[in-house]
Amino acid sequence: MKIHHEGTNILIMLFIVLAALNIPVWLFLPPWVLPASLSAISLLFYSFVFNFFRCPKRVYHGNSRNLVVSSVDGKVVALERVFEPEFLKSEAILLSVFMSPLNVHANWYPTSGVVEYVAHHSGRFISAYLPKSSTENERSTIGLRCDNGCRITIRQIAGAMARRIVTYAVEGDHATIDEHLGFIKFGSRVDIYLPVDCEILVKMGQTTRGGLTPIARLK
Repeated sequence: MKIHHEGTNILIMLFIVLAALNIPVWLFLPPWVLPASLSAISLLFYSFVFNFFRCPKRVYHGNSRNLVVSSVDGKVVALERVFEPEFLKSEAILLSVFMSPLNVHANWYPTSGVVEYVAHHSGRFISAYLPKSSTENERSTIGLRCDNGCRITIRQIAGAMARRIVTYAVEGDHATIDEHLGFIKFGSRVDIYLPVDCEILVKMGQTTRGGLTPIARLK
């Protein structure tokens, strides 16, 4: 399992800190029960962080023409018609996927196209599961003109635990469905605003896998 480069420095520093805590305990605090307990807790904590930064290689092998796939691993928590004022400036279908701390947190482009808009907004850090997190939380918005001419909006949203959103998208780039869009650290949500005439392929509460699960088909 590959580790995402966003987590490399964090994992190295965490290993050093945990080693610095555990080695003196083993040397100076007998009996072995206390050192073993601390080591077990340290190993569990390190495994959790290591698991968070895993980055599986994913390639969509089906027919991707006019197809939109999920940007992230998680669960569909919103599916409704709304007005998207930032990039589309029109009504759209909002499809939101919430990521728990146990999910892969790499973000994939949901379809291929040209990046026409990128903006970062400061904000709060309320639970990403709540609807108001879409407009009140720290977030990055990416506007994409798909290869078939349709436009969609992708919004990376920080959560109660997430404190950093990483966005790789640059205006003018041509994105492909197998590329990483970015990374959100420690729990979050991604909103995708789709054309109102698209065919939705998922339902509320369904789990998705980033880069693999079809969520909509564009007209």
